[in-house]
Amino acid sequence: MRSLVSGVMSEAQLTYRIVTMRSYQAVLLLLAALAVFAFYYLGSGKENFSSTTRRMKELNAVPDMELLPPSSSELKLGEGKSKNLESRWVQDYHVLMMFTKVDRAPGLRSKFQVALRSLVKYGKFESTEVLSLHFVADEPSKEIGKTMLRDLLQGASFKYKVIFHDVSSLTEKLFPIVEAMQKLFSAGTGTYYSDSIFFLSVALHQIMPKDISRIIQLDLDLKFQTNIRELFEEFDNFLQNSVIGIAHEMQPVYRHTFWQYRRENPNAKVGGPPPDGMPGFNSGVMLLNLEAMRQSKLYNQLLEPNAVRLLAEKYHFKGHLGDQDFFSMIGMEHPELFYVLDCGWNRQLCTWWKDQGYADIFDLYYKCESHIKIIHGNCNTPIPE
Repeated sequence: MRSLVSGVMSEAQLTYRIVTMRSYQAVLLLLAALAVFAFYYLGSGKENFSSTTRRMKELNAVPDMELLPPSSSELKLGEGKSKNLESRWVQDYHVLMMFTKVDRAPGLRSKFQVALRSLVKYGKFESTEVLSLHFVADEPSKEIGKTMLRDLLQGASFKYKVIFHDVSSLTEKLFPIVEAMQKLFSAGTGTYYSDSIFFLSVALHQIMPKDISRIIQLDLDLKFQTNIRELFEEFDNFLQNSVIGIAHEMQPVYRHTFWQYRRENPNAKVGGPPPDGMPGFNSGVMLLNLEAMRQSKLYNQLLEPNAVRLLAEKYHFKGHLGDQDFFSMIGMEHPELFYVLDCGWNRQLCTWWKDQGYADIFDLYYKCESHIKIIHGNCNTPIPE
């Protein structure tokens, strides 16, 4: 009898536990549902679903930009052949090119075709990565660019966005920042308002949206022989104080420009050939770590008119190549600001200075024994097929 009662009691206890457990699970599910509701709709802390969505849209919204309309049903929101993002979280890779006065210079269109076709040919990105192509253009050039890009980007295997920046708007922002250096590094004898755009890279960190932390600025006269994504990986090699990645100038341009300083300082490395000298830089391919530029107290001090003037006086410097001259001059004084790209990333073809009295030492600057990844047809030098 005792055994029977004990068995009955055990069964009752078991039933009670099952009911209790199910009730507990139901309560947990209810609490979880309420938590999700509170997060998405009532707000949790500082941010709820609506504010998160809005913040994401704000990060992707860039002033003065325009998305290239799709040229066919295959292209959607500037994507390549892959129609849908496999993840809501994407990583943007930003590239910027100058694309002005193209309506008056047909030769620029040919260079643009070579650059974009080779970029598309070798370009490869992951499914969650987007290549954002920025073009600084005037209105006539912008219309030409839209038409050309529909054709040039048609075979892209990667996702992309096309963004046009109005050159007049950027010039207006740039002029107060670079006015002083224009007098020292422009081809003309005075300061021309329109020349400001040739110093865009110098102050790009102050103009581009804060959510763009890295960008590569390229000349039009380039031909890619490798995946451009590999160039972005060079950012990872920057040293602690590096803000800009740039290759050496491959002609004795700055040996000539710094001639007076070299005469007064015969043991200086300024203007000398690599690997031990300081030949200056070529701005055809530039990796701009915009966030590092924003954070660098030294770099921003060097943008001040008085700092530019003092350095120009010290080095007896007067140039004509815009941002390239500025970077080359401050690089003589503060090389730690620059990460030197291998010559293979900017293999310059121009040989103009060879016949200007420098034939005997020209090859010390010009030689590049690295694997060539980008060919630069500077000074209108034809790029081999």
